[in-house]
Amino acid sequence: MIKPLTCPVCNKQLPPQVTVSYATFPFCSERCRNVDLLRWSDGKYAIVEDIKDRPDLVQEYLEKLEELGEAEYEDDSESM
Repeated sequence: MIKPLTCPVCNKQLPPQVTVSYATFPFCSERCRNVDLLRWSDGKYAIVEDIKDRPDLVQEYLEKLEELGEAEYEDDSESM
C-alpha cells in the first residue's frame, strides 16, 4: 500500500489529487509553507556532516579561502 502524502510541517494528510502543480505543494496550506520558510531563514534546518571524515572538503575549502584572500589583496593593491 502506498503511504499518503503528508505536510512536512503539520503532518496533516494531503488529498490524493495533490500533485506538484498544486499551489502549496508539498505543504497543506500557505501557512505551513510560510512556517517552513521562516524555519529556513532562522537557520533551524541544517545539514550536518562531520568534517573530520571528509579531508577532501577541508582542503577544497582552504584552497578557496586562499584564492579569495589573494583576490582581495590584488584588488587592494590596484586601488593604490
